Amino acid sequence: MISARRALRGWAAAVSVYLLAVFHRSSLGVAGLLAEQRFGITPAQLSVFVLMQIGVYAAMQVPTGILVDRYGPRRMLVVAATVMGLAQLLFAVVPSYPAALAARAMLGCGDALTFVSVLRYTAGRFPARRYSVFVALTSMVGTVGNVLATLPLALLLRSVGWGTSFAGAASLSLLAAVGVWTLLPDGTPVRRVPRDVTELRMAGLSVRRRIRAAWQLPGTRLGFWVHFASMASATAFGVLWGGPYLEKGVGFGAAGAGAVLMTGVAASTIASPLVGSLIGRHPAVRVPLSLGVCAATIAGWLVTVLAFGDTPPKAWIVVLFVVMMLGGPASMVAFALARDYNRAHTLGTASGVVNVGGFVAAIAVSLGIGWVLDLAGGTTPRNLRLAAAVAIVVQTAGAVRVGIWYRRVRAVVHQQELAGEPVPVHVVPRPWDAPPLRARAAARRRLSRTARSPRSPGCTTGRNP
Repeated sequence: MISARRALRGWAAAVSVYLLAVFHRSSLGVAGLLAEQRFGITPAQLSVFVLMQIGVYAAMQVPTGILVDRYGPRRMLVVAATVMGLAQLLFAVVPSYPAALAARAMLGCGDALTFVSVLRYTAGRFPARRYSVFVALTSMVGTVGNVLATLPLALLLRSVGWGTSFAGAASLSLLAAVGVWTLLPDGTPVRRVPRDVTELRMAGLSVRRRIRAAWQLPGTRLGFWVHFASMASATAFGVLWGGPYLEKGVGFGAAGAGAVLMTGVAASTIASPLVGSLIGRHPAVRVPLSLGVCAATIAGWLVTVLAFGDTPPKAWIVVLFVVMMLGGPASMVAFALARDYNRAHTLGTASGVVNVGGFVAAIAVSLGIGWVLDLAGGTTPRNLRLAAAVAIVVQTAGAVRVGIWYRRVRAVVHQQELAGEPVPVHVVPRPWDAPPLRARAAARRRLSRTARSPRSPGCTTGRNP
């Protein structure tokens, strides 16, 4: 066992890589319009940056979980920081759109290796009761990277230009790789690479079994949909469309748009440790909390699209972006669910499966907005209002799936509870539960009333008739 101080130093080094990953991921949020001008592209082509970056990120999540389980978080974080640094350096200097797409895809690959590695390190070095708190702290530190990618990056781009700004960010990632290798303790042995076809086939079967074992658990599927619903709008607007919407659709300047995004991210940063502490102490509120944030975001966008016309009030939009960005802290519920319902040897794989959800949703929203803008004829206030409906549809679909799997998980956990098995969260039957759970709860109530009722006259057996 390593000391608590050394474990904290290792976590700090690991989370610095995650901070930079979030910065790199979110950097087009204020640079999207500059990217259109630099590469001479349309809104739909701009949204392909998100497809390449976050698409690769989402596709890499399950392989990442397997790689982390196999090689350990230290090695994966070093690779992640190095790949992100080289990718951002390439993005800083390439002049053509295809080369820039390749750089963003490479960036997504490095980004994908980061968060699950930090989670795996945290799960292995800190006790279960502190896990949710450290996940929330990780999320909070990550939002610092998001903050840096808003107003500070907008001002930096204006003062020193595209190439210098992104090259400076690249150098920080390369320095973080050195810090992780130096400070992160990791005793994971390197397993021998399969050397022939038979060994390779067996390794593939092992991977499939690991993924299937994680996906078959209702708790993993619930975590997937919680992440999907919570992150859909927050990621799409934070990573790409926030700046264009605020500037062209609402009327903010570049600095004002960066300030609004920074306000939302700051609120998310403050909320992260509060949410982590709350769900750590009261796990029964986890899914209701995430659904509440989704409902508030969906309602806010509905009012924006339907009630305010093409130019919504700026104060309303600031509030909406603050509420929407709370989807980041709410999405941490998904990883607490993955940890509760999976065994330690598949936790990295399960976390990767869960982490896919939010980024699949973000891709759907980002591409949908780009396509609507192209079909409608460009980035105008009216077209942006129409395009925002894409976020409403995708997030609503995710919230419905959360509700479905929440009922199923509650039914499974209640059955385990009745069988005397240990469960992560005690289930109190509710009117909206699945029919089998409601039926069992009603039967228990009838038995309880029968046991408390007075004995019938003439009954000599000691039982109620």
